Amino acid sequence: MPEMPENDPDIRSPTALSMPLKELEERLGADASGELDEYATRFAAMRKMPLERLDADPSNVEQGLAKLVLTIIELIRQLLEKQAIRRMDSGTLTDEQIERMGETFLKLEQKLEELKTVFGLEGEDLNLNLGPLGDLL
Repeated sequence: MPEMPENDPDIRSPTALSMPLKELEERLGADASGELDEYATRFAAMRKMPLERLDADPSNVEQGLAKLVLTIIELIRQLLEKQAIRRMDSGTLTDEQIERMGETFLKLEQKLEELKTVFGLEGEDLNLNLGPLGDLL
């Protein structure tokens, strides 16, 4: 890698994100330009995505916390439900266990709906955008 002058920002720093692509290619060398094109494309797509800002309003903290907790619970519920279906399909559960799990998942779903109503949330509110990875749920 070519030597960088003392006053230049490190290529991995946030300052480098604002550098023109040409300048980064020169600093990294010609062999890295293909990788830079790929990262530049990803970065450009990420910059176009709407950003969710942190709402630090004390009156909304309760709803924000409820949204986060309910999102995690919904994710775990979906994972457990898929695991239960796999176990049912493999025949490792008795009829009694299947019935008990069905009732449990139904009660959990009802409770989640009740809590979403209490906190004024909709189903789509319980989804987190993970940037380039897509949505969580």
